[in-house]
Amino acid sequence: MELLLVEDDDAIAEPLAKGLERQGFEVFRASSGEGALVALAERPRTEIVLLDLGLPDIDGYEVCRRIRTDSSVPIIVITARGDEIDRVLGLELGADDYLVKPFGFRELVARIRAVTRRAGGRDEAQEGPVELGGGLVLDTRAHRVSIDGEEIALTRKEFDLLALLASDPGATRTREEILEQVWDAHWYGPTKTLDVHVASLRRKLGDPTLIETVRGVGFRLRDPGEGSSAGSTS
Repeated sequence: MELLLVEDDDAIAEPLAKGLERQGFEVFRASSGEGALVALAERPRTEIVLLDLGLPDIDGYEVCRRIRTDSSVPIIVITARGDEIDRVLGLELGADDYLVKPFGFRELVARIRAVTRRAGGRDEAQEGPVELGGGLVLDTRAHRVSIDGEEIALTRKEFDLLALLASDPGATRTREEILEQVWDAHWYGPTKTLDVHVASLRRKLGDPTLIETVRGVGFRLRDPGEGSSAGSTS
């Protein structure tokens, strides 16, 4: 498995790279944001990115955003920034997981394997376009969402959240189920990130009634065969 490690501190990067290589990963490194973007362009078979945020040229958040504009490669942020707002921002920009330094090496490896398993399962899906009503079309195979033929730009997490809800329109998904399937079975981050992604999806899709809130339980996608729900979307 090809892994890009983006870390400018050699004291951290070198032992981490050696440890990952002992676990069977093919590790290549970048010590700057621009270097990371060039490395990904040159090695399109990269299967996962470990991204530090404190880079010398471009902030890691911006690197994450740029990667996500044209690639669905899984990204795990590894950083000393542990505040909730930092986690939410990283995930909102498209990171698949967020690990705060210092962290245990075994935990990192477990998270890498969990993220790549989830990404592999999504990439193997071969479903065709699905009409969700109101001109909204979800195509999991092409990883695209469009409204009346116009493509909507979603982050990976936003797309995965919508795809999960769309897999059974009208069925309620609990908050725990969504976090487990879209984020991580051992998710310990803020649950507020789910609300952030739901709010962002509603805004981008232009219909706040499409994703319905089931108070105290979770969320569901409005059944295309039904009209707008009178229930809460807050």
